[in-house]
This record gives sequence, structure tokens and C-alpha cells, in this order.
Amino acid sequence: MAAYDTPESRTDARRAADPDAPKPGSDAKTVDVNPKTAPDPASNTEKDPADWVSGDEPMTGAQASYLKTLSEETGAAAFRPDLTKAEASMVIDELKTARNQKR
Repeated sequence: MAAYDTPESRTDARRAADPDAPKPGSDAKTVDVNPKTAPDPASNTEKDPADWVSGDEPMTGAQASYLKTLSEETGAAAFRPDLTKAEASMVIDELKTARNQKR
């Protein structure tokens, strides 16, 4: 490995290529935070299903499976195959809350 090819130099090269990364000598507070490197990783994981770009698409297979399981666990007749991704997400949240309250 050449002296210029170190982990630090590769990291520096990646930061230089990232337009959102703070530049050396700059005030990091003035730079928009990159959600991939945000200090609070959960800050970009919560989004209202009503704001989802793909919320009107049919629910995913994983959502359907989990919704079916939660419906069986809680005794609720909440599973409907025509739910959208956003609707399924909201119903899943409701059923999880109901299930956890029973425990």
C-alpha cells in the first residue's frame, strides 16, 4: 500500500466528493446535514405515511404478511388485500399498539 493510500486518505477523498460534507475550516453548523451521517439516525426514519411518495401503491408482500399475522394475534379483521402501502402501515401501527397493550 502506498503512503498516500491510507484509510484516512480514502475517507478524506470520500468527504471531498460529498457535496454535503463539511469542508475543512468551515463551520459545520452552516452545512446541511447528510441524513446518512446525521448524529440522530432515527431523525430520517419516521415519516407520516400520508407524505410517502409511494404511499398509494399496493402494500408490499412483507406488509401483507405482517398485517395478516397481527390480525390473527389480535383477533381483528383488519387484513384487506386492497390496502395501499400507507394504509397498511397505519393499520399495522394500530394493531401493534393494540397487541402491546394486551401484554
